[in-house]
Amino acid sequence: MVQVPRERILEIGNVLNDGKRPLKERFRALFTLKNIGGLESIDCINQCFGDESALLKHELAYCLGQMQDPKAIPMLVRVLEDVQQEPMVRHEAAEALGAIGHPDVLPILEKYKNDPVIEVAETCQIALDRVNWVTKGNRVNDENPYASVDPSPPAETKDIEELTKIYLDENESLFNRYRAMFSLRNLGSKESVLALSKGLKCNSALFRHEVAFVLGQMQDPNSIPYLSENLQDKYENEMVRHECAEALGAIATEECIKILNDYLKDDKRVVKESCEVALDMCEYENSPEFQYADTLGKVSHSK
Repeated sequence: MVQVPRERILEIGNVLNDGKRPLKERFRALFTLKNIGGLESIDCINQCFGDESALLKHELAYCLGQMQDPKAIPMLVRVLEDVQQEPMVRHEAAEALGAIGHPDVLPILEKYKNDPVIEVAETCQIALDRVNWVTKGNRVNDENPYASVDPSPPAETKDIEELTKIYLDENESLFNRYRAMFSLRNLGSKESVLALSKGLKCNSALFRHEVAFVLGQMQDPNSIPYLSENLQDKYENEMVRHECAEALGAIATEECIKILNDYLKDDKRVVKESCEVALDMCEYENSPEFQYADTLGKVSHSK
């Protein structure tokens, strides 16, 4: 954890919570707080759950999960229980509870595993499986090159054919399919990218959204046509379209920039905002900037 004076953390929190600032600045502030960690950062993030942007609130929950600090559990539970929150926000709160992995979250995940919102229900089911897996003393292997806390551990096999079969089998549990997904990601080959891209045609919107996230982590241009197709599909779930936009932002080629610019005025707010944030990520990926989460340096230099 980075040691940062409390007043600096609060300044970064002010950037995050300032609705008049561009969303891209608020995202950078959020990820700066995630990297700093600690109770003050968690409190600054929590204050933002009343924002109008579902995209930003979804990202708040994601960051709290990645921090894996049990102090965030009560606020994530409140978000999951709040049926006025958008499905993608409630889903991310459930996934974050699974990422924290504390046994105290089991009752709330059990309560919502049959939620009427299918994306929330499926997320709670996967999160339950992850927490149960962790609390049995299992340890996630360290072969994840992205240092992310994933909704499931990777599968043990590295056979692409076997992994792809499990991954695309819609009769398998989502937890096992996710395990195959993360193993394919960790392999990092063109063959695994193409296998993963097939998942963008599977039935579960939650599953498709996670596929897009994983392809964004891999930053492989071979996935661009598949991500672009789902982003361009007006009938696709907006949670999936948003994740496809952010994945294209991470890949950050000229082709990606063109596609994202085409959807900057999309009818769906979450898609439009995702393209805005993704273009900022493109700018970062194609710049000499050392760090995306750079708000600490900016507030320090403003003094």
